[in-house]
Amino acid sequence: MRTRLAPTISPDTEFFWNGLREHRLLIQRCGGCGTLRNPPQPMCPKCRSLHWEAIESSGRGTIYSFVMPHQPKFPFFDYPYIVALIELAEGVRLVSNLTDIDPAEVRTGMPVQVYFQQFDGELVLHQFRPAG
Repeated sequence: MRTRLAPTISPDTEFFWNGLREHRLLIQRCGGCGTLRNPPQPMCPKCRSLHWEAIESSGRGTIYSFVMPHQPKFPFFDYPYIVALIELAEGVRLVSNLTDIDPAEVRTGMPVQVYFQQFDGELVLHQFRPAG
């Protein structure tokens, strides 16, 4: 049994998943107006430019929101587990798992730091834990 579901990779998101394999958290920056965006998209929602570049995030951020799913139970997760919406220092948000913390201690605004975890040989995912 797999330990995580594999993501669907498209030409628009391939750079992101390749970055994770290299232990780099990449986000898009519009080549037209400089706006950062996540999730990856082919067109800038602000200026409609199709030109963009990938920049590396510092991996630092804060918890914007979080949930602890209880149902449905997936055999590849240890319960309870924490799904967090992380606001990166660069200003964009992304969804990830929060680890290495008692669920009762999780608070919005808490500083966190990315780390990378390998699953099933080739799959590398971003995970977050308390900073410091």
